[in-house]
Amino acid sequence: MVGAVQDAGVVVTGAGGGIGAALARRFAAEGARVVVNDLDAGRAKAVADEIGGIAVPGDASSIVGEARDALGGTVDVYCANAGVAFGGGNADKPLDEKVWATSWDVNVMAHVRAAHELLPGWLERGSGRFVSTVSAAGLLTMIGAAPYSVTKHGAYAFAEYLSLTYRHRGLKVHAICPQGVRTDMLAATGSAGDLVLKPTAVEPEDVADALFKGIEEDRFLILPHPEAAGYYQARAADPDRWLTNMNHIQQKWEEAR
Repeated sequence: MVGAVQDAGVVVTGAGGGIGAALARRFAAEGARVVVNDLDAGRAKAVADEIGGIAVPGDASSIVGEARDALGGTVDVYCANAGVAFGGGNADKPLDEKVWATSWDVNVMAHVRAAHELLPGWLERGSGRFVSTVSAAGLLTMIGAAPYSVTKHGAYAFAEYLSLTYRHRGLKVHAICPQGVRTDMLAATGSAGDLVLKPTAVEPEDVADALFKGIEEDRFLILPHPEAAGYYQARAADPDRWLTNMNHIQQKWEEAR
């Protein structure tokens, strides 16, 4: 595995904690040169200092140029990890369009903007790696979180698009789709997360392990919770049965609130 990322220039967004910090630590341990990005400059610096990386704080949508300069002109691996999770957004209640706009901007458009900046160089040299931290919500859905579920579907679709369009030109793409991960984001999901995600939640380091196994095996879809593959297959094979089962969970959640 070391050979795959040894001396590579790696950018990890949203790396001040949680999955992003775990990814940054793992890439650094494998010998990569890591840019640690986070909106919180203090958290970015703390992780960068810990791993011998470079802190580039700021909006994940606009740091590619600065990160590239910090790495000496080349980004080999870009981890689009920064994300936001808002509950609510149900169609029977007033929509908070700012919540939807922020969700689209961070969970989808930040990935699009990064790819726009990185693809010309990657395609010219015939190599590059784009890692998208999506969610099992991007394969399935999540009760009580319409903006999150919808935009994570978008993030997954964009990662698929990148892979099917450019894999013959040397681009490697990985979509990480965990269920519950013990992070601040999970804690903020409230009773819905308690019901659906917490019972099988894993540590951020488990997600990093799953990614590196996927890199070694050259796999697009990274499932830190292997059982998600069965749920995904069931959803495709019999959508109505899957929706009925999910609706039962929705009803259970409503009764418990």
